[in-house]
Amino acid sequence: MTGVREPQQERSRTTRRRLIEAALDSFGERGWHGVTVAGIAERAGVSRGAAQHHFPAREDLVVAAVDLLGQSQIDELRAQAADLPTGASRIERVVEMVLNLYTGPLFRAALQLWAVAATDDALRDVLVPLEARVGREAHRVAVELLGVDESRPGVRELVQATLDLGRGLGLANLLTDDTKRRKQIVREWARTLELRIAVTGSA
Repeated sequence: MTGVREPQQERSRTTRRRLIEAALDSFGERGWHGVTVAGIAERAGVSRGAAQHHFPAREDLVVAAVDLLGQSQIDELRAQAADLPTGASRIERVVEMVLNLYTGPLFRAALQLWAVAATDDALRDVLVPLEARVGREAHRVAVELLGVDESRPGVRELVQATLDLGRGLGLANLLTDDTKRRKQIVREWARTLELRIAVTGSA
């Protein structure tokens, strides 16, 4: 019996992941109002019934999509952490990693949802607690990778400012390739952090 259930469970996980990824792509390309569960199902190559079994409404897909987006960002940071240098040079590398998170199709999809949530109460009620949780986790990992002591005055705010800076640069990158300017900002912001934050050791 177990041997039968496991493949079914794996197929279910695969179907769910395909639907979430199709939802993110669709939100990024067409926005919230241009997307339906049926359209996402078609894009994912999944039957409408199967899609509605996993996600009865678009809001359910939003919850799963934001979860996936947040976890993907954390996984990406951790995957790069093994190659981080020690000492002050670590700061610039971590800043670069964090700022580069806010580029690409996943961030673009999130922006589409945020823009609609500004005037859509139902979507905002779904997004706000999710974004708060994802933001707390991203902040925690940034502190860990920087190797800083948040009990020192101003350190928490500077770490949060780094994340906020990344989002702002992600916006700037939407219409034009902002890679060159972002590299310059990474260097300058890392120098600012080096002056204000004491590295307490490698993570």
